Amino acid sequence: MDTELLKTFLEVHRCRHFGKAAENLYLTQSAVSFRIRQLESQLGVSLFTRHRNNIQLTGAGERLLPHAEAMLLSWQRAKQDIALASHQSVQLALSASANIWDPFLQRRLPLIYRSLGQVALRADTAPADLLVRSLLERRLDLALLFDPPKVEELEVQELGRLRLQLVSSKAGLSLAQALNGPYAKVDWGTQFSIQHAKLLKEQAPPVLHTGIARIALDFILDHGGSAYLPLGLTLDALDQGLLHRVSDAPEIPRELYGAYLKEAERVGLIEHLCQLLAAPDDNLQ
Repeated sequence: MDTELLKTFLEVHRCRHFGKAAENLYLTQSAVSFRIRQLESQLGVSLFTRHRNNIQLTGAGERLLPHAEAMLLSWQRAKQDIALASHQSVQLALSASANIWDPFLQRRLPLIYRSLGQVALRADTAPADLLVRSLLERRLDLALLFDPPKVEELEVQELGRLRLQLVSSKAGLSLAQALNGPYAKVDWGTQFSIQHAKLLKEQAPPVLHTGIARIALDFILDHGGSAYLPLGLTLDALDQGLLHRVSDAPEIPRELYGAYLKEAERVGLIEHLCQLLAAPDDNLQ
């Protein structure tokens, strides 16, 4: 199957709009529509329902989605492995959720690069279920997650923790004022939700609920409000006086885990990578 068709399918799904997908892919809208028709013809199903500007996946499209993501990841990995072979270099693929990438993984990439020498890195973000599946299918060497996967084939190590602090665009707010003003709630996983509910019982409904910490950060910087965010993500805004800690709000720590195949081909190198990721960082521990 032509991978360009799958790329187009994923971009239309992401944008929910043929015109925007065409802009992002540097194609005409008619070319995008033609590619989708080609893919639908090859599969013998309709992938999208089109009602004016409301474009949604059909049931067949929903089933294709994880396969398309997996196929493109495998193809990209294959191309890189082949290209690296001529340089006799080793490639490690690591991936994390977006909420782990911004405050944690991005800060450690320079250290990893300096320490691993000739090792080439591939770093991506992906949902937790796709990370685990990619590990089991040997398309990924190391996954970083908040909730450790309970899969027998995987080795899991705790790498550190994020210090989630309640910050606000206004200085001097109490916990009650911060929670009952404009509040953006970030989904930091099951354990965070349990602790959040226990510690913060009286709270108005959030004005924004998101799974991406960066979205919450941008929202409260642009529109005002409060959110539980990690120190590594808010440090610059705190230093510049754009955000302020809510002094009487409890910190909620969030543990980070690294998962990899117990029988991975480069298990020694992966374990070394875990040691680098677990190195102390005053802004994270």
